[in-house]
Amino acid sequence: MSEHQHDDNCGCGQDHDHEEHVFLVTDEEGNDREMVMVYTFESENQAYAVLLDRNDPEEDGVIFRIEEEEEEAFLVGIEDDAEWERVTAIYEQIAKEQNEGK
Repeated sequence: MSEHQHDDNCGCGQDHDHEEHVFLVTDEEGNDREMVMVYTFESENQAYAVLLDRNDPEEDGVIFRIEEEEEEAFLVGIEDDAEWERVTAIYEQIAKEQNEGK
């Protein structure tokens, strides 16, 4: 998975189509939310995806672990506290660096 996610403002200069990867995610209250994958990154040989609410992109993103089985990828919630702390710290650092570069 690439760390560069193309969007309308990616500014990469590439001539490419911008496509959204939309997922239907059920939250803790049982509500279905359309989520858009906006970023992927790796940590300790594991891939992670950051998703934003399609209808409320200003809301905080959600991080999922990407697991593969028989050539299909699945988004899995992170339940281990140590893993969650590690990946949120990594993503916060990535977001900080990207904001400083703007």
